[in-house]
Amino acid sequence: MRGLEIPKSAPARLRRGIVFCLSCSGLSSCSLAVLNPTGPVGAGDAAILINATVIMLAIVVPTILLAFWMAWRYRASNPSAEYLPYWSYSGRIEAVVWSIPILTIMFIGGLIWIGSHRLDPFRPLSSSKPPLEVQVVSLDWKWLFIYPQNGVATVNQVVIPTGTPVHFSITSASVFNAFFVPRLGSMIYAMPGMISQLHLQSDESTRLRGISAQFSGDGFSDMQFEVESLPDADFETWMKRAQGTDLTLDRDAYGKLVQQTERVRPATYRLAYPGLFNAIVQQAIPPGPGPQPESPEHAGREVTTGGKD
Repeated sequence: MRGLEIPKSAPARLRRGIVFCLSCSGLSSCSLAVLNPTGPVGAGDAAILINATVIMLAIVVPTILLAFWMAWRYRASNPSAEYLPYWSYSGRIEAVVWSIPILTIMFIGGLIWIGSHRLDPFRPLSSSKPPLEVQVVSLDWKWLFIYPQNGVATVNQVVIPTGTPVHFSITSASVFNAFFVPRLGSMIYAMPGMISQLHLQSDESTRLRGISAQFSGDGFSDMQFEVESLPDADFETWMKRAQGTDLTLDRDAYGKLVQQTERVRPATYRLAYPGLFNAIVQQAIPPGPGPQPESPEHAGREVTTGGKD
């Protein structure tokens, strides 16, 4: 984990405890974001999670209470508890014991099945506005976003209009990765040579955090990006400013981006290679090197590239 080093001299139990606490902290922050959605897909994901949890608690809570009651009722110091070591088969008891988990599985299975079809990432969102097309490329260790209709590309930053569906076409120019904006919902894989489809929408004008959810090497922990949802007028202003940036994304500039770099600052480019995304998918452009075994020269390397618009 970047920014925090655990001394090698620390006891093994202490190191494991620190790692466990940091992991729990990271997972808790992610879960809070999932439960605070800002859009129809994120709201649907949160509803499935909450409903499934409530259904499971309807069995878990009585089972735990019953276990404590049994331990208290049949404790050794309670002579009034009737002890019957010999018992016989009871069809009624068997029916109750098996029907409860079967009904639970049916409820949860139906809930997830309906939700999965309703929130299919390939399924366009219902809206009176046409979707914004954004092409996403996973690099080592950064994210490239291409606006093919606007001739603009960004690194580690994606700006979208509030209340407008966004159609993400996602691929990887290196190894497998996973694209995830917790408050928008629907994590999906970025795979080399393939295109994943994802439809999302933000209903609030806000800043969101996007992450890489698939371990991909040294720079994985800092492979994050910012999602900024702006009102339509502000989005148009941003787009015009982005189209006038001095940085140009052509074949040579992409060749530099595809190299392994860490902690890359957000940057905005004018797109000078209209077919870049398709060339990456078809691997007409050589893919990135991918994570390499760590060497003494590679250890501790920290490189930053890119600029600000």
